[in-house]
Amino acid sequence: MQTSLLHFPLLRPTAKQWRQKFMYQPQVGDRRHGCTIIFVTYNNISLNININIQDVISQKDEKKKMPQMINDIRSMMRSIGDGEISISAYDTAWVAIVKKMDGDSPQFPSSIRWIIQNQLSDGSWGDEAFFLVQDRMINTLACVIALKSWNIHEDEQEKGLSFIRENWWRLEDEELDDWMLGGFEIIFPRLLEMAVDLGLDVHCDEYALRDVFAKRDQKLARIPKDLLHNAHTSLLFSLEGMQDVDWKRILKLRCPDGSIMSCPASTAYALMQTGDNKCLEFLDGIIKKFNGGAPTFYPIDLFEHLWLVDRLVRLGISTYFTSEIKECLEYVYRYWSDKGLFCTSDVPFSDIDDTAMGFRLLRLHGYHVSPRALKQFEMDGEFFCFARESNKSLTCAYSLYRACQVAFPGEDDLQRAEIFSHQFLHDRRDSHNLKDKWLIPKDLSGEVGYALDMPWKASLPRIETRMYLEQYGGSNDVWIAKVLYRMYLINNDILLQAAKADFSSFQRMCRLELHGIKKWSKWKNLEMYGVSPKSVLQAYFLAASSIFEPNRATERLGWARTAVLAEAVSSHFRRTKGSTESSLLHALHEHISFLSFDDASSDNLCESWKQWIVTWTSRDCQGNAALLLVRAVEICSGRHGCLTDQKLDLYKYSWLEHLTSSICRKVCARAQDGQSTENAGDSNRQVDLQMKELARCVLKGDSGINEPTRHTFLHVVKSFYYVAHCSPETVDSHISKVMFEDVI
Repeated sequence: MQTSLLHFPLLRPTAKQWRQKFMYQPQVGDRRHGCTIIFVTYNNISLNININIQDVISQKDEKKKMPQMINDIRSMMRSIGDGEISISAYDTAWVAIVKKMDGDSPQFPSSIRWIIQNQLSDGSWGDEAFFLVQDRMINTLACVIALKSWNIHEDEQEKGLSFIRENWWRLEDEELDDWMLGGFEIIFPRLLEMAVDLGLDVHCDEYALRDVFAKRDQKLARIPKDLLHNAHTSLLFSLEGMQDVDWKRILKLRCPDGSIMSCPASTAYALMQTGDNKCLEFLDGIIKKFNGGAPTFYPIDLFEHLWLVDRLVRLGISTYFTSEIKECLEYVYRYWSDKGLFCTSDVPFSDIDDTAMGFRLLRLHGYHVSPRALKQFEMDGEFFCFARESNKSLTCAYSLYRACQVAFPGEDDLQRAEIFSHQFLHDRRDSHNLKDKWLIPKDLSGEVGYALDMPWKASLPRIETRMYLEQYGGSNDVWIAKVLYRMYLINNDILLQAAKADFSSFQRMCRLELHGIKKWSKWKNLEMYGVSPKSVLQAYFLAASSIFEPNRATERLGWARTAVLAEAVSSHFRRTKGSTESSLLHALHEHISFLSFDDASSDNLCESWKQWIVTWTSRDCQGNAALLLVRAVEICSGRHGCLTDQKLDLYKYSWLEHLTSSICRKVCARAQDGQSTENAGDSNRQVDLQMKELARCVLKGDSGINEPTRHTFLHVVKSFYYVAHCSPETVDSHISKVMFEDVI
């Protein structure tokens, strides 16, 4: 068997000849195909992929729009500053109340103008597109108080009061607990007291507010007053709701920019009580920047940098913005430390959400970061966002769980965090309690479900993107703080439109390439050797879901064809007990010649096939099949011939090969034995440890092996893990979604 492979004469057509034969691209008006150029049978469903004149025109229009959308996004990224965030009527109202230090007139009259110009038609203030009664009530009451404090615009005051009186009853809704505004139980009672002092007739419904006051007392009892004055805690976000404050001590907790926790409302209250000039300077800068308005936080730079990169990656369009993403992450890395991150670089404070997101993105992009930054958020076996928080955030646990997926060996803190966050998310899903206190997205349940069902080690890039295109809400997603707010760059319809257009283009490319590889398989009569149309489809799907960039077609097709031929050889050997046929060997040698650029790469690939065939009857077969795919991709990319030119640590390269072979062999054996990836005992623990080591070797980037080559190993391993992890029905569903179902 081996002798036949080694001594069968190699055919050496030029790469150009073979690519012309196998990569035929139908042209518009090609009468051999008419309007319908591709016919695919998938799961007994016939799919006609039509390209008529209107389709071509539509595609050309889309191609014209795509560069403009990419340029628009690139321009937005290059103009990132301290954060593009919506204005908060609540914070603007607190600023509007501030008196001049040397008189009784408003310090910021432009804030009053903003309030008058932004009252909604129903008399309220707040987020116009999303109605949340807490948001409308707190914004409206604050704006009415601001106008009343200066005895101006009585008509606008009365409209606001009418809205408040008519909506008291809505505060009794028990579902509000899921979307409770940050600090609402502290600051809303304070606003009511201010309204009563000003003589405003708000018709307060004590029955409706009993829970709010009870939660205020509970929260204040949980955090000692000394802690408020001695350290940066979440209570400082609600400072305007506090009483009996020692302002001399509080001012020592100001941020370098003069703010109290970057919160305009808290800073305005501090200014009113102290006349502090640094607080005044901070507010003056905010009001000038936002033309009289004030956001609920500012600056919010780290949050914007991190979440924008996350959205671009998950939407599958990050490859268009490589340099911009690098600049974003370089900016974040400047502020990274073992103390973690917060949404803004100006606050000496941290939370688990920003820290976990920063850790994951920085590690995935090759930065050296330690999980020690997450240790501070652990207490009594649980992880929290803020110390002494009354209820835990779903999205914080989600960010933590995703961060733990990229653990390296020996990082026990991450292992504990993964166990906790996985259980927390699982419990919330089982109880159908999937609302979050920080974010109101389009489909958080879908995001959480995908994370739980498809761990990072089994998640292929194009599958995740296809799912996220249905989960991402664009500009409709709303964030929650003291009020509802919008992040215009993070939640942006242009991102969604560009991602959908890019994915639709990817699908068209897949259908054409699949058509070509099916023609090649038929031409080589591989079905005679046991290769079914479905196995060809799955082989291509795994390759395209991992290596999806348009300019990497050679690598993608090299992977797919290698997998198909390996299936042909395996199926044939199973039927014939190892005997060979010259036609199959002929196809194999043609394939090797097609992929190879020179004699060295041809010999290397031939040796890989030899090793695989030698071990075909053993359990090492699947491990060597994985190496076969790696070498095919590397040779097709042209990188394999450059290995000798790199400052390559051959031991580390061999170690990558060993890990790849071992992991793939184990997960395939586990699947063949009927064990799931979650219930395989010692084998599962061994694979998890090796996956962590593989992640370290690929992501740390200190081996001298170039990044694309390292990621080839990871792509191949994840594809094997994916097949072992998913049921055939799940794989079929993913194939349908990724390749055939239109993105709407």
